[in-house]
Amino acid sequence: MKTKILVVDDEADLELLIKQKFRRKIRESTYEFVFATNGQEALDRILENPDTDVILSDINMPVMDGLTLLTRTHTEHPAMKTVIVSAYGDMGNLRIAMNRGAFDFVVKPVDFADLELTIEKTAEQVRQLRDTLRAIQENNILKMYVDETVLNFMTRPDFENRLLASETVEATVIFLDICGFTSLAEKLPPTDVVGLLNTYFDLVVKEFIAQGGHVDKFMGDAVMAVFRGEHHLDRAIDAALSARTALQQSQAPLPPGFDYRPKVSIGVNTGEVVSGNIGSASLKRLDYTVIGDVVNMSQRLQSAAKAGQVIISEAVYFKVKESFHCQYVDEVVLKNKALPVKIYEVME
Repeated sequence: MKTKILVVDDEADLELLIKQKFRRKIRESTYEFVFATNGQEALDRILENPDTDVILSDINMPVMDGLTLLTRTHTEHPAMKTVIVSAYGDMGNLRIAMNRGAFDFVVKPVDFADLELTIEKTAEQVRQLRDTLRAIQENNILKMYVDETVLNFMTRPDFENRLLASETVEATVIFLDICGFTSLAEKLPPTDVVGLLNTYFDLVVKEFIAQGGHVDKFMGDAVMAVFRGEHHLDRAIDAALSARTALQQSQAPLPPGFDYRPKVSIGVNTGEVVSGNIGSASLKRLDYTVIGDVVNMSQRLQSAAKAGQVIISEAVYFKVKESFHCQYVDEVVLKNKALPVKIYEVME
């Protein structure tokens, strides 16, 4: 892996000396050197070469000295590491340099064998730092696509051995659909549709997270969320009511000529679900989710709900009737259900 090194020194013959001493490393593309004669010029070189790994800088230079440059690079380019190379190797300069972020200090006249070891040590530190920063960035990106519950599952010591394992847990499942959005999507440009839908989803998800739920999946203009742990049913219904309010109060702008106020239809159900990875280990495509009749019933209840309604079954009503104001709606036949189901609307 090539190491790019910025040499900052006003000595006229230093560039030639560096190229001679490290000619083999340069020829093998192990080192690539960039040169500057003062701190200000060095900043310009960094802008031109943002992949610089190591800076070798003198202290006394015109325009901008090495210690001032060190302060700037340490703040503005923390992934780059600076080695001060100076004849002024007294303890005062050494302490100032280290306090301002220098990785190491080499005293002139330079022992080039020692300098090479210092460059290698510094470059390795830079590689480790950049790997860490990249891992943090990738982890943050991963969190945008993968729910925290999945990440927690992945960090278990026996994760690989439990890929297709499952467990039965008590949970509450919410299905929420943004009513009328499909017809709106037929009239808007795709970019506007995606932007608007993401805005609405963001409002909904915030309410789910606030009540300790996690988003299992997005499906077109619908979202499925799961709540586990203590008081999961009450928290899920609170989240559903809050999500409904948040969408109704949304001020997301629409293109001129469109009059649309988002409303949601929501189904809530609770009970035992099977939690685990569903998919194909051979294909390396798995979905960490929950399945079972409770999930299916929640989706059926959402299908039976009208715009603005939060619908629960009679069984759920008996569990929450003392905590929430509910109103009987009707006895309905739900898809793939043999018997009619009495449904209730959660009012508040």
